[in-house]
Amino acid sequence: MDLTLEQPARGRLITADEWELPVPATLRYAATDPLAVHLDFPPEVSLDGTGVTWTFGRALLEEGLRRPAGNGDVHIWPCGQACTVMELHSPYGLALLQFDTAALRRFLLRTYAVVAAGQEDIGEAVEEGLSSLFGNV
Repeated sequence: MDLTLEQPARGRLITADEWELPVPATLRYAATDPLAVHLDFPPEVSLDGTGVTWTFGRALLEEGLRRPAGNGDVHIWPCGQACTVMELHSPYGLALLQFDTAALRRFLLRTYAVVAAGQEDIGEAVEEGLSSLFGNV
């Protein structure tokens, strides 16, 4: 099944001066990549003027809505009842964003309606990944 969900997400970038700047983003989930969630940012909010996508585990999003979660480039944690914080690390620096928890939960529930937890069939995704790595070898 090749179903993709998209949902706008209004983030707020927290600056070093503790200002909050609105940042548009889109949450995306594809049934063909059932373990991942994608967070797309438009070109106008990136440093180099190109769109940026962060990809992380759907399980990380679920855990981060309940308690601090993540290691590596993406960390997610609840901030009170209404907000969830995402900390994104790259070679160029760090971005700290707040999102509406209810919107993130709605998106997560919609992903489970497409592919239920525990029902992820990653066989096809593994085959595609191996084919792209090794070609016709």
